[in-house]
Amino acid sequence: MSYQKPQLKAQYQNYIGGEWAPPVDGEYFEDISPVDGQVMAQVPKSNHKDIELAVSSAWQAARTWGKTSATERSNILLKIADRIEENLEHLAMIETWDNGKAVRETLGADIPLVADHFRYFGGVIRAEAGEVSDLDMNTVSMEIHEPLGVVGQIIPWNFPLLMAAWKLAPALAAG
Repeated sequence: MSYQKPQLKAQYQNYIGGEWAPPVDGEYFEDISPVDGQVMAQVPKSNHKDIELAVSSAWQAARTWGKTSATERSNILLKIADRIEENLEHLAMIETWDNGKAVRETLGADIPLVADHFRYFGGVIRAEAGEVSDLDMNTVSMEIHEPLGVVGQIIPWNFPLLMAAWKLAPALAAG
């Protein structure tokens, strides 16, 4: 395994509606590595305009994703976990250089847990079931699982991939 600084693109975009898009106002900021104090990449300095585009796109996607079968959602989550595991060392090095966390943590805990969260929710969605109970002669209690809609999250600097997985995997599993 190489502990060298990972090779990244010079500039990144927002991923909205299945496409890479520059920030609406065209502003970027430098992502400085705490390991060497050098710029890792230019990343979008997104604002409310970018968020509005992302939320609008997410609502459009939710109409289709919410109707996707539990089996298909499960298979997609398991494929995400596979891809994370296939790129474990590379992702761990990016995480280390991005936030300064020790490689033993990113390689031995953070990134494996990212894959594990997608794998866990990819499995649990297959066993999802509602419940119907007779409470008395005139009352039936029904548990209906249905997606609520779009969610948003702010990702911290110290657990970016793991925190994203904690939020994304269950939301994607739920539909």
